[in-house]
Amino acid sequence: MNRWAKGGLVLALVVVVGMAFRVSWNALRDIAKAIGADDVAAFLYPFVVDGLMALALVATLVLTDEARKFALRVLAGYTLASLVLNYVHGLLPDLHGESIGWSRLASGDWTNWALVLLATSLPVGSIYFGSDLVAKVLHHRPPAEPDPQESAQIDRNRLMSDQGEPTVEETGPVVEVDSSPIPVVEPIAALPQLAVAAESTRPRRATGRVPAAARSSRPVRTEVELLAEARSLTESWPVEKLTGEGIRKALRTSPAKARVVREALKAERERDTAAAVAG
Repeated sequence: MNRWAKGGLVLALVVVVGMAFRVSWNALRDIAKAIGADDVAAFLYPFVVDGLMALALVATLVLTDEARKFALRVLAGYTLASLVLNYVHGLLPDLHGESIGWSRLASGDWTNWALVLLATSLPVGSIYFGSDLVAKVLHHRPPAEPDPQESAQIDRNRLMSDQGEPTVEETGPVVEVDSSPIPVVEPIAALPQLAVAAESTRPRRATGRVPAAARSSRPVRTEVELLAEARSLTESWPVEKLTGEGIRKALRTSPAKARVVREALKAERERDTAAAVAG
C-alpha cells in the first residue's frame, strides 16, 4: 500500500470515529443531564468516557507486557460502560425531551441505583485510570535491540559448537606471533590427503608484532613431532575418544593442527585394523 492509500485509510477512519463519537455524545450528554449535571458538565461528559477509550487504545499500542494488559482492561471496561449508557438512552425516550425526573434512569430502584452509580463513577475512574495510563506511557522504555554484530557472533559460536569445533570463547583470541614467513613443512607421507585440512578458512584478525620478550620460549613442533607425541598419548584411547578438542587439549596445540593429527591417527587405526583383518 502506497503513501496516499495509507493516508486515505487513516482519514476515512478518523471520519468514521468522529461520526460515531457524535452519536454517542448525544446519548451520554442526555444521561449526564439526567443524573444532575449542568449544561457545561453534560457537554464535557462524553469526552470523559469516550475520550478515555481513545487514550487507552493509544496506550495499548505503546505499552508492553502487564502495562499493555492493564490498558486493554481499561479500554474494555469503558467501552462496555459507554455501550450500557447508550442502550439505556435508547430505552428511555423521555431523556430526549428532558421530561424525566432527576436521577431516574430505570423504573426499578435497584436497577436505577446501579445505572446512576455507573454513570457517576465514570468521571472519577477516568481521572484515576487516565493518570495511570499517562504515567505508564511516559515511563515506558522500549526493549533494547541486540547488536547485529553480537547476534552474528553468537550464531557463529552456536554453529561451531554444533559441529564439535571449539568456539572463540574456548580457544581465546587469535594472536599473530610473527609476521615473518613460516617455513613450509612437508606433509606426512602416509597422509597426503590431509594437507588441505590444515588450512583454516576463517580469516585471522590482523594484529601488531609481539615483542621478543613476550614471545613463548617453547619451540614450534612440526607435524611429524606432533603426530609422534599424539601416538604415545592416545595409544590407549578408543577411536570414539579421538576428537579434535581432546587432541588439542592433550597436545596443547592449535585446533587446525589438532584436526590434522586426529585424521592421521584415525587413518593409522583404520590401516592397522585392515592389515590385521587381511593377515
